[in-house]
Amino acid sequence: MDFAAVCRVAAVIIMGVVMLSTRISADPDLLQDICVADLTSAVKVNGFACKSNVTAEDFFFNGLAKPGVVNNSFGSLVTGANVQKIPGLNTLGVSLGRIDYAPGGLNPPHTHPRATEIVFVLEGELNVGFITTANVLISKTIKKGEVFAFPKGLVHFQKNNGKSPASVISAFNSQLPGTQSIAATLFAASPPVPDNVLTKAFQVGTKEVDKIKSKFAPKK
Repeated sequence: MDFAAVCRVAAVIIMGVVMLSTRISADPDLLQDICVADLTSAVKVNGFACKSNVTAEDFFFNGLAKPGVVNNSFGSLVTGANVQKIPGLNTLGVSLGRIDYAPGGLNPPHTHPRATEIVFVLEGELNVGFITTANVLISKTIKKGEVFAFPKGLVHFQKNNGKSPASVISAFNSQLPGTQSIAATLFAASPPVPDNVLTKAFQVGTKEVDKIKSKFAPKK
């Protein structure tokens, strides 16, 4: 089976699992057949206002077909296929993504406040895990063809410990699950989180906090 075929099978499997595993979407139920998002509308609603001129392109996206170019310090790249890329997903309560990992790459600890996530491994082997609210780590090594789920709102990560690239397809029960990276949230917020909050929380000095913040500062 070629790579494109694997991608198609992965997408079908994950979407099926997501829809069968939950009878209620993380998003509100739709009240009509479709409500294609008008991403340019100034109207603010819980989701997006509907547009009237609908085409097949509103339900199409080819951005997950090929591996993304990984060129950051974490060694991973997330490509979303959510309502911002596929306006037709508005009110449907589902979305996909693709994550590519360089050898040794990490998708750092983060949460999705609006969705449960499930990943299907396309290539490679990953160490994955999430932390419960009781501070218990649930972790496992997964490889090509295997699936792992991350409960809604819990901190989780994926790490490629192998010597070759890895990739997954991820599915969510939300049109826009949101992502909050723990380190970036705390050390790169704007306006910044006060140093005295961070030093107290992490039991370190101001110099250590400033050093970490410098790692997340925009490159000039």
